[in-house]
Amino acid sequence: MCGIVGYIGDKQAFPILIKGLKRLEYRGYDSAGIAIIGEETNTFKIKGKVSDLENFVVNEDTSGNIGMGHTRWATHGEPNNDNAHPHTSTHGKFIVIHNGIIENYSTLKESLLEKGYSFKSETDTEVLANLIEYFYLKGGVTAEEAVRFALQKVSGAYALVVLSHDEDDKLIAARKGSPLVIGIGDHEYYVASDATPIVEHTKSVIYLNDFDIAILKKNELSLKTIKNIKITPKIQKIDLEISSIEKGGFDHFMLKEIFEQPETVLNTIRGRVSAETKTIQHGGILSVLPQIVNAKRLIIIACGTSWHAGLVGEYLFEEFARVPVEVEYASEFRYRNPVLYKDDVVIAISQSGETADTLAGIRLAQDAGALVIGICNVVGSSIARETTAGIYTYAGPEIGVASTKAFTSQVTALTSLSLMIAKEKNTIEQSLYENLISELVEIPSKIELILQQNEKFRAIAAMYKDAENFLYLGRGFFFPVALEGALKLKEISYIHAEGYPAAEMKHGPIALIDKKMPVVVIAAKDKSYDKIVSNIQEVKARKGIVIAVVTQGDTVIRKMADHVLEIPKSHEALAAILAVIPLQLLSYHIAVMRDCNIDQPRNLAKSVTVE
Repeated sequence: MCGIVGYIGDKQAFPILIKGLKRLEYRGYDSAGIAIIGEETNTFKIKGKVSDLENFVVNEDTSGNIGMGHTRWATHGEPNNDNAHPHTSTHGKFIVIHNGIIENYSTLKESLLEKGYSFKSETDTEVLANLIEYFYLKGGVTAEEAVRFALQKVSGAYALVVLSHDEDDKLIAARKGSPLVIGIGDHEYYVASDATPIVEHTKSVIYLNDFDIAILKKNELSLKTIKNIKITPKIQKIDLEISSIEKGGFDHFMLKEIFEQPETVLNTIRGRVSAETKTIQHGGILSVLPQIVNAKRLIIIACGTSWHAGLVGEYLFEEFARVPVEVEYASEFRYRNPVLYKDDVVIAISQSGETADTLAGIRLAQDAGALVIGICNVVGSSIARETTAGIYTYAGPEIGVASTKAFTSQVTALTSLSLMIAKEKNTIEQSLYENLISELVEIPSKIELILQQNEKFRAIAAMYKDAENFLYLGRGFFFPVALEGALKLKEISYIHAEGYPAAEMKHGPIALIDKKMPVVVIAAKDKSYDKIVSNIQEVKARKGIVIAVVTQGDTVIRKMADHVLEIPKSHEALAAILAVIPLQLLSYHIAVMRDCNIDQPRNLAKSVTVE
C-alpha cells in the first residue's frame, strides 16, 4: 500500500510532489521517493519518511515540470533503499511507481530473467517496470502500448504511474483494484491516490475505474481502457477544504479527529434526521428501500474498526427492524463459499471506500444476485461507485491511521438506517421511535460534554501507561465498543489488549486477571447493568484494576471501580456512540506518554488497498 502523486504542467514539480507526499504519508511511511524530468531525469529514494527524502535531496537537482512521487508501506520486500519506489527498468527506458500487488510476479520475473533482465529489488513493482520495457523493446510500439500490453499479462491489483525515457512529455497512469484520481488544472494535470494532495490546486477530478489508462500531457488528457477503447472522461467536483486535512492547532490528527466528533456525527444526521417532524430520510437508499424492508437477512461486511461498527449495527437491526443479521470480516467472507440469496441485502462499510477485501466481497455478493449498499466516507470512492445505493457518512478526511470519527459516524448512520427500516416495517412503537430520534440529535452535544473531561482521562492514562496488558469488557451494544477500545490501544500504544463479551470472562480471560491487569469495563446503564456489576465484582475479587465507563450519576459502580469515566445518560442503543469517546482519549494519552507515533503507528497504513 502506498501514496502516489504525480504532476505535469508548467510549474516546478518538486514542491507539489513533496507536499503531496506529506499529505499522503498516512497511507504508507516505510520509504519515499520521487522521479522528476528536467534537463535530465533524476530519481531519488530513501528508506524512512518523507522528511528523510526531503533532507536527502537538499543539494540535488530537483528541477523539472514533470514528475511523480511515492511513499511506501512494504508488501513485497523489507523497507530499504533498494525496495523504495520509483523503480527503473533494466535498460532505463521506464520508471514506475505502484500501489497494489502483482500476484504472478514470480512467474513473470523468472521469464524476464531468462530474457536477460536484472533486478535490484525484491519488489513486484520492478517486475512490472521490466515487463513494460520488454514489450517496448520488442519494437514497433509506443510507451502507452507497452504499458497496455504489460498490464494484460499481470494478475492482481495496481494503481501505477509510468515515466518513459523516450517519451518524456507525458505521464501514463492506470488502475485496477487500487484507487487513482486525476486532477484537472489550467494546462496541467495531477494524479494521486486520493484527493488530499491536489485539493489546493484543483477541485475538478476524474476517478479512474478498473482497467482505465490515462495519458497525461501538459495540454492534453486521453482516457481509454486497457483494450484501447476510448473513454469520455467524467469530470466531478470535490468538496474538500485544505483546513480539513491540516492539524488545526492540535498536536496530532488523531486528537483533532476525536474532537471533531460532535460535528461529524451531526454531519451524518444533518438533513436526514429531523427532531421537529420526527422523521428519518436517507435519500441514497430510497430507490432500493422496498428490497431492504423485505429482506429476509442482512449481511454486513467490513474490516477493522468498520467491522466493529457493523457489530453495533447487528444489535440495532435485530433490536428495532427485527431482521436477522450476520456480520462478516470481508477478508474471510470473500474466501469462503458463502451461502447468498437474491433477497439478501449486503451492507458494505468502509471509511475510505477503497478497502480491497470489502470491494472483493461486494463483487462476490453482486455476482450471487444480492443487493449491495455501501456506507462510506469518501465521495466518489470505489465502494460508492460499485454499490447500487448507499449512505455517505460525511465525516470529512480522516488522516490519523487509528480510526475515530469514522467509527462514530458509521454507527450513527447504522442507527438512523435501522430506525428508518423499523419504521417502514412497523416493528417499532411510535413512542420509542420518536424518543430515539430526539435522543439521536442530542448525541453531538453529549459528546461535547465527554470531551470536556479530557484532562481527567489524561490523568488516568498516566497511571497505566506502563501496563503490559489490558482487558476490555462489555455486554450487548457495548461488546463491540470493548473490541474497538482494545483495538485503539493496540494500534497506537503497542500494548497488548483484548476485548471480550463480559460474560465470557469466566471462560478463560479471568485467568489473566491480577493486581497488574487494568480491566476496562463499559458499564453504562442498560438492561444488563446488574450482570456487568457482577462481572466487576469478579474482577475486584481477583485484585484486578477496574476502569469503568459509567452513566453520569452512577453511584453503585463508582464505589467498586478504581476509576470511572462518565458519559451522559442515553438510551443504550445510542450510548455505544458515547461510550467509545473516553476509550479513544484513554488510548491517545497512553500512546503520547509512551512516545509512540500517534498518527502513523508502526506497521499500519490507513487504507488497506491490497489483499
